[in-house]
Amino acid sequence: MQDAVKGLTPEPLWRYFSELSDIPRESGNEEGVRRYLLAFANQHHLHAEVDAIGNVILRKKAYPGYENRPSVALQGHMDMVCVKQEGSTHDFAKDPIELIRDNDMLKANGTTLGGDNGIAIAIALDILSDPSCKHGPLEAIFTISEETGLTGAFHIEPETVQSRLMINLDSEEEGVLYIGCAGGIEVDVDMPVRWTEVQASDKAFLLTANGMLGGHSGGEIHKQRANAIKVASRALYQLDSFRLFKAEGGTKRNVIPSTCTLGLVISPDQEPALRKQVEQTLAQLKGEYALSDPNINLQLVETDLVKKAVDADQSKRFLSSVYAAPHGVDAMSLTIPGIVETSSNLAILRLQEHGFTVISSHRSSVLSARDDVARRFAAIFSLAGANVRFEGAYPSWTPNPASALTGFCAKAYEEYAGKKPKITAIHAGLECGIINSRISGMDSVSYGPDMFDVHSVKERLSIPSVQRISAFTKHLLSIIV
Repeated sequence: MQDAVKGLTPEPLWRYFSELSDIPRESGNEEGVRRYLLAFANQHHLHAEVDAIGNVILRKKAYPGYENRPSVALQGHMDMVCVKQEGSTHDFAKDPIELIRDNDMLKANGTTLGGDNGIAIAIALDILSDPSCKHGPLEAIFTISEETGLTGAFHIEPETVQSRLMINLDSEEEGVLYIGCAGGIEVDVDMPVRWTEVQASDKAFLLTANGMLGGHSGGEIHKQRANAIKVASRALYQLDSFRLFKAEGGTKRNVIPSTCTLGLVISPDQEPALRKQVEQTLAQLKGEYALSDPNINLQLVETDLVKKAVDADQSKRFLSSVYAAPHGVDAMSLTIPGIVETSSNLAILRLQEHGFTVISSHRSSVLSARDDVARRFAAIFSLAGANVRFEGAYPSWTPNPASALTGFCAKAYEEYAGKKPKITAIHAGLECGIINSRISGMDSVSYGPDMFDVHSVKERLSIPSVQRISAFTKHLLSIIV
């Protein structure tokens, strides 16, 4: 057990979280976690299955006297978003996540923490290993690659799941019961380019946008944080002529980009205009994002001249598309006040030998609006001569406040906490919508402990909140009939 969690209670829960933190588990690399879960099942004499896609289902018999209670599934995902600080040498393929306790918060040393969704697994394993926990027949469903396309949920095999009540432990605000979520779709852009020779008299520069908070593109899109790709494109958009030789921004589809670097070649007479434009743009951004992203930064440095760069017309047309493309909140919900209905995240930008690529994700609780904003994003790049395709569409989860599980959860929370929970929907995508659509009759609720700045190196997990959510879940399981 890592020192950061020694002495915390319940001890098994934090030991499991520490052990998970030692296992590399970036999306697509869940084999280590899978072996860990199967070893856990063997140690505690639990039934275990691995389906064709790699999801793990554990099953525990009911507590004596609770055999006639309905079977309940605890659900979370095995993978985590892997983001590290600039300059970090951390290798997510082999290095453990180094946990740090900061008063009542748990965080990681220069990387994402993996509380999303390692804490769900730890809570579930604590319950599965607790002989005193009272519950009916109990399952745990641990899916793969949630962060990169909800792959495990899309391929879950209905016949492997016995429960028709499911508690998803992948939410990040204590006291909130989520009973609905947005659907999503991805737009992938591919724009072939013509490379042109650079003249010896030209100059090369690297423009870096950094210092931004980034964060979860669903849960934090409404916080109006800056997108580093949009920031960098804004700084160059008004420049008359330039040729790009590098474009690298963003890390994951569901992470708001916090860094972006553009490499460009210009003629010497353009240098004063470039420097002035970058300076003016930074001053404007500092004012616009003084509250939501105060450390926003733009840095322009001259670099060694390269041999080739993308044709000037293509560079301008592509960058104009990036500048114009939708990002951020598109519409707020009129059904549930305060909730984002529709949004876009311009997530990843790359320039490779064949050309430019862009990956974006679009969410909405209204599927026609989801598709509309995605088509608008695609249309902008199509006008620039790019090829576009739509990938990974997943359904929204329609709220049902009258569901039996929602009633049990609301009652249990009021009994446990002495106050009513907030019952609402979330703009982020949750696996509940997909699993509900694949397993007939499934009734789901999602909740979790307080987490902050997930999908970023500032990710933090509230230790007292985890302790309360763990105790609440045990109480909830004891009253479901």
